[in-house]
Amino acid sequence: MRTVTLDFLVSSFVTLLTVVDPMSLAPIFAMLTRGLSVTEHRRVALNACVLAGVILCGVALIGDWLLAQLGITLSAFRIAGGLLLFAVAFDMVLGRRSERESKEAEEAVHKDHAHRLAAFPLAIPLMAGPGAITATLLIAGRADGSTALLMLLGVIIAVVTLCFAVYLSAVRLSRLLGTTAHLVFSRLLGVILAALAVQYVVDGLRTLWGT
Repeated sequence: MRTVTLDFLVSSFVTLLTVVDPMSLAPIFAMLTRGLSVTEHRRVALNACVLAGVILCGVALIGDWLLAQLGITLSAFRIAGGLLLFAVAFDMVLGRRSERESKEAEEAVHKDHAHRLAAFPLAIPLMAGPGAITATLLIAGRADGSTALLMLLGVIIAVVTLCFAVYLSAVRLSRLLGTTAHLVFSRLLGVILAALAVQYVVDGLRTLWGT
């Protein structure tokens, strides 16, 4: 029982951490908040992480109910979600994800004032985007009992807390990592995410086939 619980905890943390990818968000945060004071940096980072955490926790809590209302089986959602996560991983490995997110963020900063940055584009779609929401729903579907669900909520809080810590050190981290290290790290996470996505599809197919 403890082994199963530990496996669920590790799998949930690795999946969400890989999808959200706090390290890749560091340079984007640094760019968006350029020129803001230290207090404003902290406020934007805190608001973005709280909002993303609330969204993902809400998805974890009502995921099963939402699927039932839409008439979607968990197996079908696992397959579709796995394909979606694989597409995200594919973009990460080829470097397209970071380029797209940076472009969207750069466009958004001209349209929204600094106090709106926390909601868009930091919380949505960079942190609690389609990939993170899909991963949360899939993990919640694997949660067996209230204990596993509480563990998932704890994992979500841990991931957004890590994002908050990265945001606070965004400028320094961007300088320390450098372009080459950032590219290597992002592609490594992409490979891990691709493997997890394939596993979701396999699990969905096994459930449909009754194996």
